[in-house]
Amino acid sequence: MDPVFRKNRDQVSALLAEEFREFGSSGRIWNKATILEFLTSESPQPAPRIADFTVQCLGPETALATYRAVPEQSPNAPQASLRSSLWIRSKHGWQMLFHQGTKIPNA
Repeated sequence: MDPVFRKNRDQVSALLAEEFREFGSSGRIWNKATILEFLTSESPQPAPRIADFTVQCLGPETALATYRAVPEQSPNAPQASLRSSLWIRSKHGWQMLFHQGTKIPNA
């Protein structure tokens, strides 16, 4: 979520599995290619505060991460969201296979 990291195509690409899919809080469905393209043109936003972060191991090479992303309080801040990511261990290390964001009311 760090804006500097998000602009580094190589770092983001290494983090995402080739089969990556995202169901965004906007309702849009992303794959690895479309998310990498989007991030190059994205307007920088402050990183949200992460709350209630948990990781559940589903097997020796699979993990589920869940958390709440709470944006900075400002008039143009995005809405808070619940997030979940499915991670797999591949020959390249831990990579995100799936991600979903669901908007929730800002606290």
